[in-house]
Amino acid sequence: MSQKRDVVRLHIKDSTVRGEIDSVIASLEGFELQRSSTWEPCSLLILEIGEDLQKEFELIRQILASGEVETIFVTSPRYEADLLVQALRAGVKEFLSQPIKREDLVSALLKFRDRPSSGTRTEGKRKKGKIIHVIGGKGGVGATTVAVNLSTNLANSNRSQSVVLLDMNLLFGEIPTFLDLQSDFSWGEVVKNISRLDVTYLTSVLAKHPSGIFVLPSPTGLDGVNRATPEIIEKLLRVMQEAFDFIVVDGGPSIDETSLKIIEISDTVLVVSILSLPCLTNVKRLFWTFQKLGFPPKDRVKVLVNRYHKKSLISLEEAERTIDQGIFWQIPNDYQTTMSAINQGKDLSSIAPGAEISKSFKKFSSLFFEEAAAEESKPGFWSKFLK
Repeated sequence: MSQKRDVVRLHIKDSTVRGEIDSVIASLEGFELQRSSTWEPCSLLILEIGEDLQKEFELIRQILASGEVETIFVTSPRYEADLLVQALRAGVKEFLSQPIKREDLVSALLKFRDRPSSGTRTEGKRKKGKIIHVIGGKGGVGATTVAVNLSTNLANSNRSQSVVLLDMNLLFGEIPTFLDLQSDFSWGEVVKNISRLDVTYLTSVLAKHPSGIFVLPSPTGLDGVNRATPEIIEKLLRVMQEAFDFIVVDGGPSIDETSLKIIEISDTVLVVSILSLPCLTNVKRLFWTFQKLGFPPKDRVKVLVNRYHKKSLISLEEAERTIDQGIFWQIPNDYQTTMSAINQGKDLSSIAPGAEISKSFKKFSSLFFEEAAAEESKPGFWSKFLK
C-alpha cells in the first residue's frame, strides 16, 4: 500500500449522507479529507447529483479534463439504469446509491486507494501552461518577430513564469537565427522518440536562451518531419503544458492538419497582419475557415497589426470592418531597429529597451499576465458544486 495519502473532497448536500461518508473515510488509512471552504486539487471528489443531470455531467467532464481531480465518485438518491450509464460515460468511476451501504463504500475506497502505482495522484495543482499560437495572415508579415519578442518579454516581465518557444515552421524555421542560438535538437528528434516523451526528456533537449526562454527549433531538413502527425504534436504540447507557464508556437502562415490541431487546443490564436489589402483579405478567409471548422471560439482569436503606421492608407477602423473583427493590439513600424535585432541575433528589448517598439511588446506581453490573473480570480467551473 502506498505511503502517500489520497486527498478526498466531499460535496454532499444531504448532511446525513455526508456524515456517513465522512465517517467511513476517517476510519480508513491512506486518506485525508479536504475540509477547506475554497477549492484545491484532490485525488478523489465525491459529489451528490440529481437535479440538473445534463449540466452536472458536463461539469464532471470538465473537472476531469482539468487534471486537478484524478477520480470522481457520485452518489444520488436516484438509482436508474440510464443514470448509471450517463455517469459512466462522463468518466465517473463509482456510483453510490442512497442510503449509503457502508460495505460498498469501503470496497470502492479500498479499490481506489490500492490502485496500481502507475496511476497519477494529485499532489498539488497540476501546471497547465497557456498555449499561444502565432500565425501570419500571409508570409512575410513578421510572425516570427512577434513570436520571439512576445516570448522574451513574457520571460523578462515575470521571472517566476517559465516560457518555451516552439518553432512549427515545418522546414527551415528562423528562430535560432533570430536569437543567435545553437541547438543540438529539434522537434524532429523528439517526434522520432515520442515513446520517450515526458517532462524529463523534453527539458533535456530544449535549448536555453539568455533571456530565460527555452526553445525547441524546427528541423533543418526532412529528418522527423513526416512523423509529425497532429496527434504527436498534440502530445508534445500537452507535455510542454505540464512543464511551462506559457508555450508560444511560431506557426508561420501555413494551414494543414497539424497546424489546425494546434489551433484547436490553443488558449490564444494570435493572427499577425499588416494593413495591406492582400493580407487583410487572407485574414478574413482565415476567420471564414475557423467559422466553418467550428473552432477556435471567436474570443480566443486576437488580431495583432504589425508594422503599424498612423498614416497608413488603410486605417485600423477600415481593417476591422474588412475582417469583421476588432484589432487587439498594434506594434509600431520600426524597420531599422527590428532588422538590427535580427541581424545581431537578439530580441528587441536587448538592443533598444527604450524604443517604442520594445515598449509596445512589453505592454502587449503584460496583457497575458493580466488575463491569466483574471481567470484565476474567477470561480472555477467546479465552484458550482461547492456553493
